[in-house]
Amino acid sequence: MKQLHLIIILFISFSALAQDINQFDENGKRHGIWKKNFEGTKVLRYEGEFKHGKEIGTFKFYKNIRGKAVLTATKQFNENNNKALVKFFTSKGKIISEGEMDGKKYIGTWKYYHNTSNKIMTLENYNENGNLDGERFVYYSNGKVAEKKNYVNGKLEGESIWYSINNVVLKRFIYKNNELHGASKIYNTKGELIVEGTYKHDKKHGIWKYYENGKLVEEKDFTPKSKYKKKKLPK
Repeated sequence: MKQLHLIIILFISFSALAQDINQFDENGKRHGIWKKNFEGTKVLRYEGEFKHGKEIGTFKFYKNIRGKAVLTATKQFNENNNKALVKFFTSKGKIISEGEMDGKKYIGTWKYYHNTSNKIMTLENYNENGNLDGERFVYYSNGKVAEKKNYVNGKLEGESIWYSINNVVLKRFIYKNNELHGASKIYNTKGELIVEGTYKHDKKHGIWKYYENGKLVEEKDFTPKSKYKKKKLPK
């Protein structure tokens, strides 16, 4: 008899709990705790809390991996706007990246991590429009800079520099409005200049010089040839 009473109590408790989730307010907006499964399964897809249609607090999102819900992302919402602090995870729980989103747009500073450690692999900055803006860094696993670029509203602008793992400059390029435009230099791992020239609107332009052991060995002229043909005047 006691077992029957226990079963009845548990059934009532679970029924009450089920009635407390996935509810709507008087205006038909989601309100309170919500949990949704992948369609046609019992595998959890997401869980979180709404306040009259607005996400609040922490939402958790999952992948369906062989019939199991595996955490893939979290979003920490606030009640004032659509911005959220976001983290993405591997299937083993290691953080992949983290930053802020406004709706579906990346904003502010974003960090991406190396697969085999918790060290930063890439550091990016986004403006309020969701475009890359400011300096972007890529790092080797030892923490040294591998690439440094600058963006203005989603487009490359100014000098971009590539480094070896020993902090030797390998390339220096100039960008203007997302195109290669300006002086360019390429170095070997010893830091010795091996190629230099100029780009104009993403194309090589003018005289390019090639070096070996510090000595000039070749020059190539990339100056556009004129299509104008001289006409012979009648005598």
